[in-house]
Amino acid sequence: MFNRDHLPDAGSYFEAAGLRLVGRGAWRTTKCEFHDGSDSMRANVRTGAWVCMACGVKGGDVLAYHMQRYGLDFVAAARALGAYVDDGKPSTPRDRPRRFSARDALEVIGPELGVCVVVVNDARRGIAPNERDWTRFLDAAGRIEAIAAEARK
Repeated sequence: MFNRDHLPDAGSYFEAAGLRLVGRGAWRTTKCEFHDGSDSMRANVRTGAWVCMACGVKGGDVLAYHMQRYGLDFVAAARALGAYVDDGKPSTPRDRPRRFSARDALEVIGPELGVCVVVVNDARRGIAPNERDWTRFLDAAGRIEAIAAEARK
């Protein structure tokens, strides 16, 4: 039987999985293991929700991440994380992780909007962005668009 309370702490799980979490607050930036993106994934250290702003892969908790990363089904992933106890009864696994909520999307978009605001404000004052800042601006704008496209579905 699955017991959600036995899932590991999200922040500890992601760090143990080799992800370096950068930033403050619930949503942290890290690399995406699914497409080798250097700073495109956001992970929520409180809920375990995660989303890659580049390739679009996402999930609602560490169980969904473990399933996706290792190609496991629900029961195998839950067992690997110590959150499944075989009690002899048939299991009814969840087919999908919880949806990426509007609140989650806004928390992820916040830092991206900050980057855009700084670059646009500098441009209005006649300060041209350097190559690094311009690339970061374009990445941020792309990530915002990816979330907007997902919301339109």
